[in-house]
Amino acid sequence: MKLPLYQVDAFTGRLFGGNPAAVVLLEAWLPDEVLAAIAAENNLAETAFVIPRTDLAPLRWFTPTVEVDLCGHATLATAHVLFHHRFPSLDRLAFSTHTGELIVTRDDGLLSMDFPVRPGAPVEVSDALASALGVRPREALRARDLLTILDSEAEVRALRPDMQGIAALDEFAVIVSAPGDTTDFVSRFFAPRAGIPEDPVTGSAHCTLVPYWASRLGKSTLTAKQVSARGGDLVCELRGDRVVMAGRTVEYLRGEITVEDS
Repeated sequence: MKLPLYQVDAFTGRLFGGNPAAVVLLEAWLPDEVLAAIAAENNLAETAFVIPRTDLAPLRWFTPTVEVDLCGHATLATAHVLFHHRFPSLDRLAFSTHTGELIVTRDDGLLSMDFPVRPGAPVEVSDALASALGVRPREALRARDLLTILDSEAEVRALRPDMQGIAALDEFAVIVSAPGDTTDFVSRFFAPRAGIPEDPVTGSAHCTLVPYWASRLGKSTLTAKQVSARGGDLVCELRGDRVVMAGRTVEYLRGEITVEDS
């Protein structure tokens, strides 16, 4: 069985920037173990699997080790592929996911995603967390991920966390954030327990970041930069119980993969 595969850099306007995601187009779902094996073989932070439809396209995401319930950059990459290669006349796509219906629109090359908010609840900053990060955050909030807040962009950029220590925490992932020098806020995202030591750009993390910074800064439209080695830029807006995230995409490769018929 031959399956179309694309790799797209998301949340960037330049090749080799942002976060790369693989997108595999399916006619029907393959067994979960096959999807997991493809994602492990791709060895990217996420592989998206989609059944292309013009009304409501089923969509799932896998890291090299686990299936996840929400992924922003791979959704953006999937929308890029469908807009460019399957439905070029459309400017709006809807996806059916484990998290519910997700909408992506495009306007002059900018793709905007509508995701649910995931506000964090304040928790104590533990000694284990401070030891793993190498710095004690000023505060911490837990949603799906643990959001930690530092004082400056320089501190976030300088972090060299202990990945074994991060993996030992009872958290899916740890987000580290601070006010930005040229943007409203910056962040980094560490998820070694999910097979992702550091994710280059993490759309789903902004479901927690945006409500925090919107409240702290007193505004609903925010600029954000994820200051990983590859880096990525987002424009975000808090709309009630939804977060709209916008970014650009660059296609890196297209081809096909071969799997045994199931």
